[in-house]
Amino acid sequence: MSPFRLLYGKKCHLPVEIEHKAYWAIKQINLSMSLTGETRKLQMSELEELRLEAYDNAVLYKKRTRKIHDAKIRKKEFWVGQMVLLYNSRFKMMAGKLRSKWSGPFVIKEIFSNGSIEVYDHNGVDTFMVNGHRLKPYLELAEVEKEKEECQLLDPVYE
Repeated sequence: MSPFRLLYGKKCHLPVEIEHKAYWAIKQINLSMSLTGETRKLQMSELEELRLEAYDNAVLYKKRTRKIHDAKIRKKEFWVGQMVLLYNSRFKMMAGKLRSKWSGPFVIKEIFSNGSIEVYDHNGVDTFMVNGHRLKPYLELAEVEKEKEECQLLDPVYE
C-alpha cells in the first residue's frame, strides 16, 4: 500500500502512468497505416450509401405526399355561357374587413386548353383572360332555393 492510498483512501494516478496508457491505446488502434486507410475508405463508401438511401427515401416521401395532396384537389368544370365569380387576388390592399373576396358575376366567353378562361361582364364590354383556378361557379338565388329540402319536425311525445 502506498502512502497516498493510506492518506486519501484511493489509488494515486500519476501523469506519467496516464500518458503511458494513452500512448499504448493509440499504438493499438493505429497498428498499420494501410489497414487504417482501408477502414477509412470503407467508412466513406458506407456514408455515401447512407446518403443515397436518404435521398431515395426523401424522393419517395415527396411522391406520396404529392399523390395525397393531388387526390384532395377538386376539378372544376366550366362551359361557355356559364356565370362565374372571380377571386379578387388584390383583396389585401383594399380597406374593409367585410368586403367580399369575390367579384362578379361574369360570363364565360371562351375556354382555352392551357386552363385560362376568357370572361366578360354583363355589359359585354370588358373582356379579359383569367386563370381557371381563380373562378368558381355563380349560383343564382333561384338555383339555391331549388336545392333546398324541406323537412317537417314532429312534436315531441312525452310519456
